Amino acid sequence: MTETNDRKPAFARLVRLVTERGLPDVTQSAVDGAPALAIGDTPFAIIHDPVTLVLACPRHQKVLLMDISPDLYFETEQHVGRDTMLIDLGRIADEELSLRLHDAWEYVAPDRLKRDVD
Repeated sequence: MTETNDRKPAFARLVRLVTERGLPDVTQSAVDGAPALAIGDTPFAIIHDPVTLVLACPRHQKVLLMDISPDLYFETEQHVGRDTMLIDLGRIADEELSLRLHDAWEYVAPDRLKRDVD
C-alpha cells in the first residue's frame, strides 16, 4: 500500500464532500493505516490508495452500479461477496461521488441519525 501522505488529496476531497452534504457524526479515522471516514467505530469510506476508494455498499446496489458504470465501480477478489465496492477516484465526478458517500453513510448510520438528514 502507498504511504498515507500520498492519499491526503483524495481524503481531503472526501472530507469536503461529506462536509458539503452536512452528514452528521462523521469522524476521521484510519483502517490499517489508511485514512477513513466513519460513524463511531464503523468505517464507510477508506482511501485504499491515491486513486481507489473502498466504500460501504449493499451487495444489490454494488452489483447494479458495477453493471451500469464498470469504469467507475469495481471489485477485486477480496471484495466479492462483501458489502464494499471500489471506486476509481480519478474517473468519478464530485457530484456522483457525493451521492455515493451519502448512500454509504446512510448504509452504516444508525436510524437516529438518518431521521435528521434528507
